Amino acid sequence: MKSVGIIGLGIMGSAMSANLVKAGFKVFGYDIAPKARAALRRVGGFPVRSASDVLENSSVVITSLPSAAALHAVCREIGKKGVIVVETSTLPIEDKVRARDVLKKKGITLLDCPLSGTGAQARTGDLSVYGSGDEKSFRKTVPVLKGFSRAHYFLGEFGNGSKMKYVANLMVAIHNVSAAEAFVLGMKAGLPPEMIYRVAGDGAGSSRMFQVRGPMMVAADYRDATMKNEVWQKDMKIIGGYARKLGVVAPLFNASAAVYKAAMAQGFAKQDTAAVCAVLEGMAHLRRKRR
Repeated sequence: MKSVGIIGLGIMGSAMSANLVKAGFKVFGYDIAPKARAALRRVGGFPVRSASDVLENSSVVITSLPSAAALHAVCREIGKKGVIVVETSTLPIEDKVRARDVLKKKGITLLDCPLSGTGAQARTGDLSVYGSGDEKSFRKTVPVLKGFSRAHYFLGEFGNGSKMKYVANLMVAIHNVSAAEAFVLGMKAGLPPEMIYRVAGDGAGSSRMFQVRGPMMVAADYRDATMKNEVWQKDMKIIGGYARKLGVVAPLFNASAAVYKAAMAQGFAKQDTAAVCAVLEGMAHLRRKRR
């Protein structure tokens, strides 16, 4: 049986692990949270005691981490020569470059491979991989990538994957708020949310975020988070900072940022980013029962 390692078993890491197990891989995983390791065992994977132990069992390792600090901590710990690390987190490029250089000295290849897709999409394998770095190493990982994604792209030099992820997430930020705004307009006009989702979602104004997060907005239930607002704040900060660094004016992105900040202030930090619909409902004085 083919083996693969995963370090970081959060929303995305756990979904990738489960799909890789279904695809016939022997999955060795580590997370600092005991519950996450136990969840891996339940889906047929093999939890181990440390990040180093993951590398002992696998020549291809995926990292899905919440912060740059977590990535650097993993890089300090691991040290098995010849391993290829597929780094899927959304982080500043300079942090990934630093991690790449640290691992290179240990004989480990780090690839910059962020993912496009929500946690719900990750569960069904509906992810795209934006790969960059050493092309020969990337090609070796393709069988693994196919085990948890529907598409993978090699985008050239290290860091291009992250740049493409910033582009994609900028659109996600805007489209998610625009979907919420459309629902609120329709509901305030007296249209049932189910009708809005079915009819507007089949028209020219629809988007992937309308389709993916629309059901949460219809149900007014944001508890099963596929991307928590508090985590999304990290992504928003990275994208906004990168745009400013390049001198790019992003008026729609900046406008959406205010709505996400309001969601944080109103107690939706641990709920899905689709909760921006609740924020806009409040601003429109639209009263609807939430779960």
